[in-house]
Amino acid sequence: MNQSPEGLRPEPGYLASQMGKMYELSQEDMPEFEVVDYDPLIDSSDMTPEHWFQIANSIAAHYDDYDGFVILHGTDTMAYTSSALPFMLEGLDKAVILTGAQIPLGRVRNDARENLKTAMMLAANFSIPEVSLLFGGVLLRGCRATKVSATNLHAFDSPNYPPLGFAETTIEVFQNRVRKPPVGHQLKVHDIGGAEVATFKLFPGMSIDILSNLLRLPLQGLVVESYGVGNGPAKQAEFLRVVKNAVDEGTVIVNCTQCLHGCVTPTNYASGTALDDAGVVSGHDLTIEAALAKLSYLFASRLSVDEIRKQLLENLVGELTPLPQSAN
Repeated sequence: MNQSPEGLRPEPGYLASQMGKMYELSQEDMPEFEVVDYDPLIDSSDMTPEHWFQIANSIAAHYDDYDGFVILHGTDTMAYTSSALPFMLEGLDKAVILTGAQIPLGRVRNDARENLKTAMMLAANFSIPEVSLLFGGVLLRGCRATKVSATNLHAFDSPNYPPLGFAETTIEVFQNRVRKPPVGHQLKVHDIGGAEVATFKLFPGMSIDILSNLLRLPLQGLVVESYGVGNGPAKQAEFLRVVKNAVDEGTVIVNCTQCLHGCVTPTNYASGTALDDAGVVSGHDLTIEAALAKLSYLFASRLSVDEIRKQLLENLVGELTPLPQSAN
């Protein structure tokens, strides 16, 4: 990002020019690297699944040329990208680390330098065969991360999975938390674009007509952001009728909590059981970003609705805590 009369915006070549001024990058502790700019560069608020596919294909095209990959990304949609890429990069056995900054690299005071250097060192020197997100000295699993602050330099959190590592006076990666590399699998890229998915946040006084209109075709999947441990308005018969009709017609609805920490346990309260009885699938401890990415991936895989509902309850890429066998 560089300053313009309209505000901060991406500028081709600016990153490489700024990195060229960083003496630290020429030190022996730093890996050799290559900077690749996309054309056109975009603000991350313009991110689409087509851009995710472009990133995944770039990694695949140069997979054998590098020990690891660092994706420099705007913070606004970084958690969406870090949630989508694990589903798209099947067979990944190298580090793919997303990072960025709250204050751009060109500013005198910024958090970009440390995030960039640390991500490069992690990607080159540590075994982290999954998509992760490095920010503020904390390494998070990508499909567990969510943005929690618009201004804090520790802008991301992983509410329901512990950090993969920390970069403090030393860099430490907890290998027992990192996914094991796949055995005998070559990298395969999946395109998860084209799925018609959306979110709907429950709130007191919401319009059932708005929900009903949203659930019309071509919508395939909906993430409902419910209260607490997965509760909804169980006494509102029209709400439950609209939800059940959509499920009966083949729309996959996933129940995720609005809360930052915790998970959906729909049978704790009658209001949660009502959604369960209507055919809504528990999202357990999925983040909203991961739930959207997972729905997109499953629909793009051309699975049946029954199979999609089944796989939503399965831990595919580390996106959710495995459920007890009896819950499946």
